[in-house]
Amino acid sequence: MQATSINKASSAPEVPRPLDLLPLALSSSFWKGKRVFITGHTGFKGSWLSLWLSELGASVSGLALEPTTPSFFDLTNLSERVSSHLGDIRDAALVDKILQAEEPEIVFHLAAQPLVRLSYREPLSTWATNVMGTAHVLEAVRSCPSVRSVVVVTSDKCYLNQERLWGYREDEHLGGHDPYSASKGATELVAASYRKSFFSEISKGSGAQSPVMLATARAGNVIGGGDFADDRLLPDAARAALRGKALTIRSPQAIRPWQFVLEPLLGYMQLACALNGAAGDPLPFAEAWNFGPRGEDEATVAEVLSLWNSTWSSSLNIEVEDGPKVHEASILRLDSSKARHRLGWDATLSLHQAIAETVRWYKAWAKKYDAVQEQGDLLALSIAQISSFSKCAALQHSRRNDRLALTPLDVSSSEAQATLEQRRA
Repeated sequence: MQATSINKASSAPEVPRPLDLLPLALSSSFWKGKRVFITGHTGFKGSWLSLWLSELGASVSGLALEPTTPSFFDLTNLSERVSSHLGDIRDAALVDKILQAEEPEIVFHLAAQPLVRLSYREPLSTWATNVMGTAHVLEAVRSCPSVRSVVVVTSDKCYLNQERLWGYREDEHLGGHDPYSASKGATELVAASYRKSFFSEISKGSGAQSPVMLATARAGNVIGGGDFADDRLLPDAARAALRGKALTIRSPQAIRPWQFVLEPLLGYMQLACALNGAAGDPLPFAEAWNFGPRGEDEATVAEVLSLWNSTWSSSLNIEVEDGPKVHEASILRLDSSKARHRLGWDATLSLHQAIAETVRWYKAWAKKYDAVQEQGDLLALSIAQISSFSKCAALQHSRRNDRLALTPLDVSSSEAQATLEQRRA
């Protein structure tokens, strides 16, 4: 390769620009009429994704267990927007039957047993759901000619956690101490095997055209309204605050990559756009992706609860669990540089903002929120949060593109800042 001099403005290399996928992912021009199938659509993240895509005009169907009571799915009347099938992804014949009937173009696989401590009590069920359930979904995709892309959602806990201070990247070792984490590492292996054997990668070097592009997505600790699972920090905090009871926690100094629920969902949507050819050749995107928060928003449990108390305007009585505990990682961080540089994705809200939106939703659910939604209309509030988040993400994306367009090597930072301020004016 010929060397490039940086001393001449004419030969200065262009600053690489991320793909402009975010505006498309937020637009009905891509999603309207698209047939989208979501496993786990009655769960926390699956319900938010179902609502968002239905708002953008997608035809959404899904397979999941019955929703919990209460649930985001029921509280927002999503059964009126989604072609909902209730069942278990451990039933391979059922998965195949429903997928063939719905004939989706895009599949988001979110169904899982998502709790670490439950995996210690029910390891076989965890492995059957997370590993074989994923295999059932991908096997059904093989025989469904309508499918063009699949996003398999795993977890930040799929990595071999060595308690490092820096974030894990997508090419690092998979592993897992507890059954949940190990099952998510194994899920990544199942997805990689199907990608190499049947889907995306069979076209490499062979000239064959593979119809299905498959990627995996690894997100951090997701927070937001509508999560009613046990053994999760902020749902437990909301229940404790509303009941006037103490909150019992396990590891106050444990560090996690906390993020608002819509952050990774937008990443999944951008990834689906890329897998469907919106950025040209989809093959380079058929791989693993991290979607985590900025470094400053990776906080301890104690720091998150401090923000929660100040936002809720109350002081929880917090107790630390005594006695022996099952193993849980004390430090977990993600490096999402790849998604930022290649997909144009980035975290939008700060941790404080994410907690504020979460508190707002739970207070509305508790009929104690009266500033905007006097009748406790959780559907309207949720749609408003999606709309507000989308606008913030689009604005941040636009400003980031302005900065990238103004940083060639022959332009000083002061000149770039002056020009950017003129554009904003």
